[in-house]
Amino acid sequence: MLKEFKEFALKGNVVDLAIGVIIGGAFGKIVDSMVGDVIMPVIGALTGGLDFSNKFVLLKSLLGGGDAPATYAKAKEMGATLGYGQFLTVTLNFLIIAFVLFLVVKGMNRLKKQEAAAPAPAPEPTKSEVLLEEIRDLLKK
Repeated sequence: MLKEFKEFALKGNVVDLAIGVIIGGAFGKIVDSMVGDVIMPVIGALTGGLDFSNKFVLLKSLLGGGDAPATYAKAKEMGATLGYGQFLTVTLNFLIIAFVLFLVVKGMNRLKKQEAAAPAPAPEPTKSEVLLEEIRDLLKK
């Protein structure tokens, strides 16, 4: 059983998948930073200082339980909170990642089509074929 597991774990597909997951996690962090540190501040500046990370609805305040605090983190401490600003940010992250993955898959499909369209090189003749050709050439002489 240990031998079978070793064969499975060391197959190329499993290792490729592990590398893909690690790179995907790192790419996700890059996209999070780009959205949180570059795109959302620009959108906030264009909308007059709107900060999406602090857009929320404290459910307690809807039911007459007092005023909502200024930050989303404090609102979460007070109870049930709908953080729609955070949701918008995560949705934008998803759309960026999905678009980049679409471009990667599209590029890979284009490369596969080019490889399939290229003619395959003629296979090298075997030793017996080479010997038969030499015999044929000698018989012609």
